[in-house]
Amino acid sequence: MIGLIAFYLFATVTIASAVAVIFARNPVHSVLWLILAFFSAAGLMLLVGAEFIALLLVIVYVGAVAVLFLFVVMMLDVDFASLRSGFTKNLPLGILIALLLLAEIVIAVSARNAGPASGAIPAVRQPNIVAMGELMYSRYLLPFEIAGLVLLVAMIGAIVLTHRSRGDTRGQNVSKQIARKPKDAVRLTQPASGEGVEL
Repeated sequence: MIGLIAFYLFATVTIASAVAVIFARNPVHSVLWLILAFFSAAGLMLLVGAEFIALLLVIVYVGAVAVLFLFVVMMLDVDFASLRSGFTKNLPLGILIALLLLAEIVIAVSARNAGPASGAIPAVRQPNIVAMGELMYSRYLLPFEIAGLVLLVAMIGAIVLTHRSRGDTRGQNVSKQIARKPKDAVRLTQPASGEGVEL
């Protein structure tokens, strides 16, 4: 009973926040509604036992993609009024894509019983994270380590590009700043009224 209540709650919040993403006038509010939709979808994934997908939704999409969207929207001065001006021009294409997506959803729901028979599923079932971990560290160990090596090389490359010495910038000499005396840095002047200060 509690699972059914949780399903309807998460499903309602997901659909409502997805509609709010589309119809929100402020793009920052749209990204915040998108984050709520991701969290609600992660709750739905937890209900069906897909813990790995739920963690991916929270860590990757909420933690990286949606926050990146939020910072991009907040930092860039985009004229969203001009972007909304072509809404009616693109409306037929949007309706066509929505109908195609609706047809795919109807086909997927109608074909839900097309999988293997229930007798073919083994009775002993382990959590999917355990099954993925066993596969990842046994059969797919080499591709997993190669992916980690590629990410490590990309991280080192980003650090090297960030910390390279550039000729068009002036670096900070900390020891020179500490050794500087106040009398070398400050000059007291008493200009007469109406006269400026000589630099």
